[in-house]
Amino acid sequence: MGWPVGDGAAALRRIEQLVEDLLDAWNAHDTGRIKSFYAAEYEGVDVGQAEPQRGPRGVSESMDRYFHAFPDLRFVEEDVVVEGDRAVLVWTAHGTHGGKLMSIPPTRRRVSVRGVSVLTIENGKITRGLYVWDAAGLLRSIGLLPEL
Repeated sequence: MGWPVGDGAAALRRIEQLVEDLLDAWNAHDTGRIKSFYAAEYEGVDVGQAEPQRGPRGVSESMDRYFHAFPDLRFVEEDVVVEGDRAVLVWTAHGTHGGKLMSIPPTRRRVSVRGVSVLTIENGKITRGLYVWDAAGLLRSIGLLPEL
């Protein structure tokens, strides 16, 4: 397991703080700080991307795509569950579709998309990530799918 050693409550709080700090960095669009949360051996799977992200460079490329598509992108934490070396973050992302994303040209529409991130943390760094979010909801928000 690695990083969360010692008192159980203190270990869980360290992971909760890491998640909170990570969200702060994403909301500040601080790419250098964001990359610092990820281990060199990091691997992430995002439902919106064809290939896994690998290492801080992969995270950087992913950030660039999302920040380009949504220049005002912000995440709101809905819930965090921590168990052992894993954190599950339930979030809502808000932004304006101002750049190309998934081959879709900008629509200038405001979007709100819910998602879940499952993060594995070892020695204070994120080593694995799974990002599942409402792609159909995004497509409805920008007018490419009808309301159900």
